[in-house]
Formats: sequence, C-alpha cells, structure tokens
Amino acid sequence: MKAVRLHAKWDPRSGFKLGPKDVEGKLTWLGSKVWRYPEIKVEEVPEPKIEKPTEIIIKVRACGICGSDVHMAQTDEEGYILYPGLTGFPVTLGHEFSGVVVEAGPEAINRRTNKRFEIGEPVCAEEMLWCGHCRPCAEGFPNHCENLNELGFNVDGAFAEYIKVDAKYAWSLKELEGKYEGDKLFLAGSLVEPTSVAYNAVIVRGGGIRPGDNVVILGGGPIGLAAVAILKHAGAANVILSEPSEPRRNLGKELGADYVIDPTKEDFVEAVLDYTGGMGAKLFLEATGVPQIVWPQIEEVIWRSRGINSTVVIVARADAKIPLTGEVFQVRRAQIFGSQGHSGHGTFPRVISLMASGMDMTKIISKVVSLEEIPEYIKKLQTDKSLVKVTMLNE
Repeated sequence: MKAVRLHAKWDPRSGFKLGPKDVEGKLTWLGSKVWRYPEIKVEEVPEPKIEKPTEIIIKVRACGICGSDVHMAQTDEEGYILYPGLTGFPVTLGHEFSGVVVEAGPEAINRRTNKRFEIGEPVCAEEMLWCGHCRPCAEGFPNHCENLNELGFNVDGAFAEYIKVDAKYAWSLKELEGKYEGDKLFLAGSLVEPTSVAYNAVIVRGGGIRPGDNVVILGGGPIGLAAVAILKHAGAANVILSEPSEPRRNLGKELGADYVIDPTKEDFVEAVLDYTGGMGAKLFLEATGVPQIVWPQIEEVIWRSRGINSTVVIVARADAKIPLTGEVFQVRRAQIFGSQGHSGHGTFPRVISLMASGMDMTKIISKVVSLEEIPEYIKKLQTDKSLVKVTMLNE
C-alpha cells in the first residue's frame, strides 16, 4: 500500500545527551535537538496485519495534516526539525484520522457495545499510545505515560490506506451517523483528535469556565478554533480570538467568537480590556507557539484588569522560554497550566457527542486532497496561513 513517510538524519546537536528513554539512532523525546534534514516521500509499504487479539485494522477514510506534521518537516537554519517532542524516524505520518474497521481480533472490544468490534464500524482513534500500567497512567494521566508511543511520530500513522491500532485507543463514530452524511462523517471524525486536544486544554487542564465568564484565545489554528467552539458551547459570555490571519479570524466568528483581534494592527491589551469592560478574562489559551511574543501582552491584561483568578493554559508546543513575571501572578491571584495531549478524562466521547449535538468542526477544513498530495501541502502549510486544515480523503 502507499504511505506518506518521513525520513531524517540522526545528528544530535553539540552537547546533547541521550535521555533514559531515548534510543540511539532511532528515537528521542527531544526531536528538535536530534533530527536533521527531513524528507517526505510517498512509498510502498506492507499492509498492517493483526498480531495481537486486541488489535483492529482500519481502512483510513480521512486524515488531517497537523501542525506537528508541518513542524517535523520544517527546519531551522541548521537543518534541524522544529518539532520538539517524541519522534522516531522513518515513520508514516498522520494521526488525525477516521475510517472503517475491516478486521478485528477476537478480544478487540468496542466501548460503544462492550462487545467485539463489528466489521464496518466507523471509528477514530487516539494518537497517544499510553501503556495503562505506569504510575502516571495508573493515576489517570495517560497523556504523560512513561512508556508513551505516538501514531505518526514514532509508530506508523494514518497517511496510508490502512492502519493498525489496539482497540482500547479506538472510539466509535456511530453517534455521528445521521448528523453527518457520506464523506462528511469521516471528515468530522478526523477532527475528533485535534478538537480533543483543545478540550483537554480548556476544560480538563484549565478547569473549564462558569457560564458568563470571558475567555481569550491566542492563535486561530485548528486547536485555537476548536477552543473557540468548545468554550462558546460551555457558556462563555465573550469569546475573544486574537489571530493575524483574516480567513482564520472569519472562521473564529463562524465557530462562536464574539470578538476578533488582529494583533498586527490592533492593540491586543486595549482591545481585550475594552471588550470585557475592564474585567479581563477568566481563561487565556496560548495556542500561538510564540509565547515569547504574546506572553507580555497576556500579563499586561491580567495586571491591568479588575478581575482576579485568571488561568493561562499553554497548549502550543514551542522550544522557547516564556518571559514570566511572578509578581503579576502573585498579586492578581492568577495561575498557569501546561496542557499536553488529548487522552483520558472522557475527552474523545464528549467531543464526539458535542459534534453530534451540532458543533460542526468541518468548517475549519480548507481543502480536501489525495494521499499523493500530502507532501506538497505539508510544505505549503509552512507559509500559507490562508489554509487552516488540509485533510486527505481516501475512497
């Protein structure tokens, strides 16, 4: 079968030392410190086969390009990839996917029925392959699994015709049937994973909001836009999106943003204070990936606003220092949370139910392409901010 594969050279930066979970020449938890000269190719690879009784084979129908796919293929001036996290190359990219079960092991249990998966079940899946037995997993924090593997990062992903996953990572999309017809069901299903990243950030890690609270989303990429939709559904009085791209600001309005800010032309701080009557926001989501630029502005809003108890959630991955002023958070009784991943705490089923109830995230899909076009669009997304989500659709 055909698959989109990323190759890169293992060439650690000067002074880099392998961590306890790194594997020389194969795997690291600090990708931007090790991998150099990435290259994406469409290649022929063997079709996956069931090896364990709990596994399923999924015929991939849709798979979206994530910012992490872009950053694994994008480099700095020295040729090192920009993505800072867990990586092991070569690997088949793609982790935001949905499809149909075409084969199921005898112990592959469907949570929807508590019985073995039936052939033809529409599904999506988590990309974080948590072990379930380490200390973080046992305490209910699978996103921080000590034995983590990730689809499309160090385990073959879904820019392919078929993918194999353990059934414990799969979630049925039956609830979307009748609400989304034909290909749109699978396009929606491919957005469950990135929408769950946003849900985990603003609801699980950030603690959610009370209806009537104000929120500010910095960054109108797929995660930021999903957060706009989720928080408006959660009852936010004012959802404010800061994003320099006009197409992305317009999508934010479609998904529920009450106000949008172009930070390249407007004073972010004055705009937020104005839109909130000087009260500021209960929750800020940092989804830009450039915290060194936006953090001083967040702090100034917190400092100058009349409200207290703000929460700032960091969801964008960035190898950059945050210029934090502790005094601001002490005096204004504010707090910071880091957010990674999407698993646990019922994120996937709740996001699927939100989609079934009318939260249509397919609005963020800018273009549908073929598998062969994925390398071209991974490169294009490095600079073209008029595109939000580019999604592969297989017949």
